[in-house]
Amino acid sequence: MTTIGPTARHKTAMVRSSLSRPMGLALADGIIEREATVFDYGCGRGGDIRHLQGLGFSASGWDPAHRPNAEMVSSNVVNLGYVINVIEDPIERAQVLRSAWNLTRNVLVVSARLTWEARELVGRRVGDGILTRMGTFQKFYDQSELATWIESVLGTKPLAAAPGVFYVFRDEAAQQDFIANRVYQYRPRIIIDPHEEYERNRENLAPLFDFLTAHARPPKRGELSAEAEACVLDASGTLGRAVNLIYQVTDDSHWEQVRIQRRSELLVYAAMSRFGGKPRFSQLGPTLQRDIKLHFGTYRELTNQGDRLLAAVGNRTMVLMSARSSKVGKQTPSALYIHRSALGELPPILQVYEGCARVLAGTVERANMVKLAVNEPQVSFLSYPDFERNAHPTLHSAVTVNLRRLSVDWRDYSKSDNPPLLHRKEEFIGSEDGRRSLYARLTAAEVRAGLYRYPEKIGSLRGWERVLDSHGIRIRGHRVVMAGRSYDE
Repeated sequence: MTTIGPTARHKTAMVRSSLSRPMGLALADGIIEREATVFDYGCGRGGDIRHLQGLGFSASGWDPAHRPNAEMVSSNVVNLGYVINVIEDPIERAQVLRSAWNLTRNVLVVSARLTWEARELVGRRVGDGILTRMGTFQKFYDQSELATWIESVLGTKPLAAAPGVFYVFRDEAAQQDFIANRVYQYRPRIIIDPHEEYERNRENLAPLFDFLTAHARPPKRGELSAEAEACVLDASGTLGRAVNLIYQVTDDSHWEQVRIQRRSELLVYAAMSRFGGKPRFSQLGPTLQRDIKLHFGTYRELTNQGDRLLAAVGNRTMVLMSARSSKVGKQTPSALYIHRSALGELPPILQVYEGCARVLAGTVERANMVKLAVNEPQVSFLSYPDFERNAHPTLHSAVTVNLRRLSVDWRDYSKSDNPPLLHRKEEFIGSEDGRRSLYARLTAAEVRAGLYRYPEKIGSLRGWERVLDSHGIRIRGHRVVMAGRSYDE
């Protein structure tokens, strides 16, 4: 192995105009709560500290080059953001990870650069990384390699937050709540009967309505925030009276659907919780415990059914049958494509299938479409930035997770002059999505115009443009226009 001399680590510190990606994720995921203290270990120039303080959080940090005299303080959340990848010595790398973990009370956020980021980097291979022209060192990880390394050093299994970003929890109950909250939810549309008292107190009753919808049961004392509980009591006097009022203005069949959906969500959670080792019932949070007792009777019953669900995901025939019977998503011979907003409407097997990919990759932030392959164990998270604005959005990037090889790879289409594009957008979204009628009218107009006669020609941008030109047609907004005449008029 090539010996590495001192490297210019200080040159890797960035001047940030906004929160770093790991801290932005932690904030969005509820890891950084309002009263939490945050410590940035290897804070560089302190951009995250300033932005968090500006948002009202208690944040501090230390950096060997830019804040060497700052105190290292134990905090609820510790950020080790893109630090380990600039350390050339593997032993020191592990020591730094342990030091950050020793400061962590609740959650350690660990991030590093991934192998696909090295594709255009100029430098020479030294040790287990690359020495750049600037004299800085960069160690690039595979996603699964990074997870394995964190676990080997800390003895605690991390959870993938996103590609290159992991959360390491101190508390098992908090970790299980986080896993449960990552299960996609779907709630059927509800019709509320006219009722003067309910309409007068609708805003105050909203937190209770949301809890009933999320858990399919009334809350116990302390499960609503103090502020929300005060609003409910102000509206109806007692929690029981408020619950009865909500049930009075809604249909029983709606709540039965909510109960069925909540059972499904708990099954998906039980299957996904297996990846960290089966937690004991006593390690779950009280709200999750109550949901399990109500909807399954016993924890054993839930976990047994969850195990069967997880086993079914490994059966390609079961995955294929579930995909073909799905009421949402666009079917192709090799896959089911679905918009992220509709994932909660998928059959439980397919939700666990997608969830297995997220166990490896975490949440791919800008991906709004998911491709569930049915001919191989592979899930792709696809980014179509102009999905809503553009009638036929083009693919910007794809993160593909192969569950057999346990690999996570990224492909960039943003510079392609002929990227794939979408048609029939209404097929990707949920059954009650308000956009369906607009998209469906466009599809009907395009069919009438003869644009789908040869589907093999229109799957990419250039092919689609040639078909439009040959018909003398342009798409304006979500309308088909030819010589001043709209086909959807």
